[in-house]
Amino acid sequence: MRKRRTIYHNDARHNYLWLFEPPISMEQAWTPVDEVAGTAVDTLSYCVERGDGAFWPTKVGVRFGADMQPFTSQITWRAWECMQSLLDRGLDPLQVVIDRAHDKGLDFIADLRLSTYGGMDPAHKIGEGGRGWGHEAVREHQYAVVDELARDYPLDGFELDYTAAFDTSNRFYFRTEDLAAGTAMMTDWVRRVAERVRGQMPLGARIYPTEAANLDQGLDVRTWLEEGLLDFVIPVLYNYTELDPNMPFRWVVEPANQAEASVYGFLQHYVRSELTGAAQKEYPRAEMFRAAAANYWDWGVDGLCTYMLDWPLGTEERAMLSEWGDPEQIAGCDKHYVCARRSEAAVALDYAHPLPCALAVGAAGCDVPFYLADDLVAMADRLAGVRLRLYCSNIVSADRLAVSLNGCSLAAEVCRRVRKSERDGFPHSGPRNFWLDFQLEQIRPVKGDNVLGVALEGRPAGLGGSVVLQEVELIIEYSDYPPGLQK
Repeated sequence: MRKRRTIYHNDARHNYLWLFEPPISMEQAWTPVDEVAGTAVDTLSYCVERGDGAFWPTKVGVRFGADMQPFTSQITWRAWECMQSLLDRGLDPLQVVIDRAHDKGLDFIADLRLSTYGGMDPAHKIGEGGRGWGHEAVREHQYAVVDELARDYPLDGFELDYTAAFDTSNRFYFRTEDLAAGTAMMTDWVRRVAERVRGQMPLGARIYPTEAANLDQGLDVRTWLEEGLLDFVIPVLYNYTELDPNMPFRWVVEPANQAEASVYGFLQHYVRSELTGAAQKEYPRAEMFRAAAANYWDWGVDGLCTYMLDWPLGTEERAMLSEWGDPEQIAGCDKHYVCARRSEAAVALDYAHPLPCALAVGAAGCDVPFYLADDLVAMADRLAGVRLRLYCSNIVSADRLAVSLNGCSLAAEVCRRVRKSERDGFPHSGPRNFWLDFQLEQIRPVKGDNVLGVALEGRPAGLGGSVVLQEVELIIEYSDYPPGLQK
């Protein structure tokens, strides 16, 4: 049965066990729960192991840090010693977090990474020449981990995490030559897990954004849903950490709905990062999160999930977590849609973006598709402004650009050139480029799918090369008062 949730994920490391000095206090041990308690967050997703070690006293696998000693890193030492300081007091580190979640009225979902397996023979890994999940021993080991957690802890849900996966070959579960047989093996394994936890807790999976990417890893998500094996899915690509209001997961909403399974949209925690060419990481503002959240709600998700907001979570972060719990809270609020940029690592997993795009004279232009949840016609009496911003590099004012929205030229719209600041735009090399800032009055995007077209029609004499369309943003601003003067 579908269930509304607002989920905050804690990976047990970055904003938790890697930060505190041992012995960890109870107040520090409760951090994953207490930092979100009192917001709209009703579910804590907790990474119970990293793939190379568990954050509980497992009898099946290996505890995180057990095979890393003597430690050479402060973070692994802290994680081990903080957990040990709880164990020395007779406290199970995982049970401490679960109990605190329940005390604060939060559901606790165990997130289990599946692509690697602490305590197993490393020769089984595809990157080491093995067959990955093609080895029965790997499948049995991972099932034993599921069984141990389901048996020993009062969980409110189980999350099979397929997307936190790393291998230079991009083969995370099965070799290419084993894919057909491996897909059947994985479906059988999910059936077995579903049977194990059925009636005890909901079972979900973190899946890749596109169906093709899932199938390429042996993950037949559609069949899992059709057979009623999953209660929820969370589409996300772990190694692409930028907020994407156009994440291509709409394909899974209908089959999930038909199976009475929930879809939770994942809000990534950066808007710019080194991953896509920025000089440093930048956290999204509330208006940017709202834009992505509004799109996901419009596509039919049953809730939202995020993690690793700017830490420690302060008033701004807690306010954002509070408004995400209700789509009506963000419907008429200002939004800042930022089209995500391309990462080659993501492209390799069927997750591509059109930006950045080189524009050359005489060549085809660039089409940038984007979705808009806001109904600008219905909200016309509340609109304070609609701005379309294009950031281009290697551009001069004499360049002739053709810009269109859904096939309609924007030549008649007011456009201002705004010099880039040091903190925005790509590349971060000084304020020599500028934004084209359109104030849209006559031609505006529609609710739903839109296409921005940009082409370079000419350059001044003596200047060749390409103009590069680096960024596209759409800013929607609302007011409590109608626009214009009374007639």
